[in-house]
Amino acid sequence: MIKVRVGVALAVVLLITSTAEAQRGGGRGRGAQEDTAPVPSAGPIYTAPTPAMNISGVWWTESYSAKIQLVGGGELPYNEKGKAAYAMNMAALKNGLMRDEARHLCVPDGLPRMLGNPYPFQIIQTPGQVAIVYELNHVIRIIPMDKPMPNAHELEVAPYYSGHSVAHWEDDALVIESAGFNDKTFLDATGAPHSDAMTTVERVRKLSDTRLEDVITVNDPEMFARPWSTRFVYDLHPEVRIDDYVCGEKHRDISKVRGVVVK
Repeated sequence: MIKVRVGVALAVVLLITSTAEAQRGGGRGRGAQEDTAPVPSAGPIYTAPTPAMNISGVWWTESYSAKIQLVGGGELPYNEKGKAAYAMNMAALKNGLMRDEARHLCVPDGLPRMLGNPYPFQIIQTPGQVAIVYELNHVIRIIPMDKPMPNAHELEVAPYYSGHSVAHWEDDALVIESAGFNDKTFLDATGAPHSDAMTTVERVRKLSDTRLEDVITVNDPEMFARPWSTRFVYDLHPEVRIDDYVCGEKHRDISKVRGVVVK
């Protein structure tokens, strides 16, 4: 009985192998002829309308700052509620009553903090959407280009760390609108808070073939006296591949990024 089973198994293996070989054109006769037939090359999955609108690639920030830097300079324009929340956060982080969960648990940094992180990220453009894959904490933003922003009810019942985002082109600038954030993230590494009413608008554009700019405007009337903006600039790095990132483990060398202090 055992010999019969072994024989049957061997026959099945030989049948699968010969079938696969024929499909690859590795056999004789028709298979060999098919092997010489031209194979159509795979074309790009997306072609940008203009070179300026082609922002795909691996990008890496030119500089890093633990404290968010405003366009035009100055301090974050917190209102009285925001000032109190910021002071409480900074004190709690200092005495250990609060942790920076983005660094301890690898939860997403949220906006705009993730835009200035010192690790590379990749932009992938496909028909109808833009995907941004951040190496830090493996955050992925899927940004539709052909859908409206979810309605107010959806934004309220399903808040995201990175918010809900939609985008469209205005000339050569990709405009990304985001809303529906939770209030669990910091705006920067100092513990700067925001509310779940925050909305943002990013204007992403190429400064040259190898440089990219993202200017984000933040509006959060619960915490700030007025809207404000911050700016990030990135260099193209086609030689870089996005790596694994695991909390508590050693990662790539980021000491060459201006502003990074290696401890």
